[in-house]
Amino acid sequence: MNILVTLDANYIVPLKVMLKSLFINTPNKSFDIYIIHSDLSEAQISSLQHYVREHNSNLIPVLIDGSTFDDAPVISHYTKAMYYRLLACELLPNNLDKILYLDPDILVINPIDELYDIDVSQYLFAAASHTRLTPLTKHINKLRLNTYDTNGYYNSGVLLMNLEMQRSRIKSEDIFDYVRKHRNELILPDQDILNSLYGELILPLDDSLYNFDVRKSKTYFIASSGQKDINWVMKNTVILHYCGKQKPWKKGYINRFGVLYKHYQSKVNDTKWGR
Repeated sequence: MNILVTLDANYIVPLKVMLKSLFINTPNKSFDIYIIHSDLSEAQISSLQHYVREHNSNLIPVLIDGSTFDDAPVISHYTKAMYYRLLACELLPNNLDKILYLDPDILVINPIDELYDIDVSQYLFAAASHTRLTPLTKHINKLRLNTYDTNGYYNSGVLLMNLEMQRSRIKSEDIFDYVRKHRNELILPDQDILNSLYGELILPLDDSLYNFDVRKSKTYFIASSGQKDINWVMKNTVILHYCGKQKPWKKGYINRFGVLYKHYQSKVNDTKWGR
């Protein structure tokens, strides 16, 4: 399976936790893990390669010029690294036709096979929307981005990518032009670009399975009329996403799924969190 991550040096250890959860919960599989980056040192790359090899998988670094997105807006905890996934089809080897992008701030708590095997041959991406949890946000985003023909506002933290189709449809010039024209309007920059330019060619995924927003667990449970609870999540959900500014590896994090993150964190032998 091909896995893609994009990050800067601040997310190396959270990445190790995400990968640990992936390795544990998709056993007997090997992965080619591509990392698109602009600032990781040789020592950091070497450490990650050793870590991945210990789990019978390969790590392939892809270095990008750090000035590539100098004109793109950087807001709060969003960094230039978040844009790298948008041009993955140009940056990754041409022999790859499919890859699964995963944010570093997630846990994989069940096998990822079914997600990876979803047919995206007619789509650029498969992704989940969190807007059914906050319906008003859905309408605001459609008005703000003029995306009335799309099914929702898709989260960019989990993206199943059809790289073959993307190479004919996604052009860096289009992304750069969009950023230049709309930079003052962008709130969640990479997601805004993803939805505005490519939303009509995104296959919707069930977020309760493949991009569960841990901040909204009560909303998931209430909306399901009691069919979904903690036990259902542990049995069925594949990906937990620790969205937002508050992260489970930081002090003071309060969430019912924080303890689960600590469980996987304890399996990574690295004490310098956030580095």
